[in-house]
Amino acid sequence: MSINRPIDLGWCTARGDHFQIGLTLGQRGRAAVQQHLISSELWRQVTDARHQQRVARMSEQTRQRFPFIWQELLGMAEGLGLPVEQVMAWNCRGDLLASAPDGCTTVLLPGEQITIAHNEDGLPFFRGSCFIADVQPDNQPGFRAFCYPASLPGHTFAMTDAGLVQAVNNLRLLGVEALIPRMVLGRAVLACQNLAEAVDLLRAEPDCGGFHFSLAQQGHPQLLSIEFGDGHCSVREVTTPSLHANHALHLQRGLQAQIITDSSRDRQQRGEILVDATAVNALSVLRDNAGPGLPIWRDAIDDPDDENTLATAVMQISAEGITWSIYDHATDCAAYHSG
Repeated sequence: MSINRPIDLGWCTARGDHFQIGLTLGQRGRAAVQQHLISSELWRQVTDARHQQRVARMSEQTRQRFPFIWQELLGMAEGLGLPVEQVMAWNCRGDLLASAPDGCTTVLLPGEQITIAHNEDGLPFFRGSCFIADVQPDNQPGFRAFCYPASLPGHTFAMTDAGLVQAVNNLRLLGVEALIPRMVLGRAVLACQNLAEAVDLLRAEPDCGGFHFSLAQQGHPQLLSIEFGDGHCSVREVTTPSLHANHALHLQRGLQAQIITDSSRDRQQRGEILVDATAVNALSVLRDNAGPGLPIWRDAIDDPDDENTLATAVMQISAEGITWSIYDHATDCAAYHSG
């Protein structure tokens, strides 16, 4: 990892057992959570008592199916200085609310060198408080992942020491009664040893809110688009340059009942035009602010979904390895990049 300049996207190293990892991540995000998050309307909605039984059900399922992730949540709650019930509810926000503000756009370019490039769009008040988590568990592959304060790794973009590359987009599915949080599944994928194991996990555990995963593995020729949620999972191989702008494109459950915001629709339409070009520059696509509708690159203070682009990752996967660059602004100089 190389650091190129002063930046507002932090770096946090977490080592040890899963409780210790959660504790470290919680401590890193504590100030931003206390300053911005717990006074927000979204926090009030997610932690409202009407969700208590649903959160308790998902907590129990997490404890049973993924005890290591439950330990990370316990540690995170201690680091944040908040009740674990509230931290759990926040990590269930996309399972409780179809309209949770997690936008994002992903460019997928297949080939001998696969590219997964991703705009991470989130709550504007978190700019300057997000960070790359460099996590090395005692008994699982290490990884580097973009993290929001108070959120588990695994629902944004990440690269693992097992050679997996992941980028995640929100699907706003309607009428979901989740058994397991979608963010818990995202974290579980980061513990997988290979692409097949990750796909099997998502096919077996899709009783959650909606997500789209772009997944690839070092030395593996396939680039996968996986949409899942509410008990359904659709896996497709990407064979031509493509773009995904956080609504379901091939999950039948999502095609039947989902929210597609104006931004999501406009980004998808504009992005499909851009990736249809003869030579696709993924970074240029993700920074595009032209077109007739709402832009792919999001920095408006009045964004209708209350989302801004907080980071961009360009990750390239081949038989030789993974190279990556992470940008915190629309500049030519990456904040971090592989050595």
